[in-house]
Amino acid sequence: MTERRAILSGSTFEERIGYARAVVDGDRVHVSGTTGFDYATMTISEDVVEQAEQCLRNIGAALAEADCTFADVVRVRYLLPDRADFEPCWPVLRRRFGDVRPAATMLVCGLADPRMKIEIEVDARRASD
Repeated sequence: MTERRAILSGSTFEERIGYARAVVDGDRVHVSGTTGFDYATMTISEDVVEQAEQCLRNIGAALAEADCTFADVVRVRYLLPDRADFEPCWPVLRRRFGDVRPAATMLVCGLADPRMKIEIEVDARRASD
């Protein structure tokens, strides 16, 4: 039987809605759509680039708890309410994913809170021991 383990970040959204920041299922790691909230303070910047940076910090913490790094990411999804906000985030995203080159999709859609300007979801595959 494969290992299945939930990873929680402490976000109040996880408790209110009933989900995990990430789920480890064997060698696969599925990180939920992650926004730019600082989960320690539950605050969020108004700047989309700062939100993207915080998203990646939040994702990095979940990956680390799953014994992964960004180098293990195979799929990334970017969700933004305003397509014009995507390009300003490219340098931040390229720094994290430029050498990894995961499959990627960007979607324009509404997010759960009007303060949210970007949400990022990743899937990773843990290296075999």
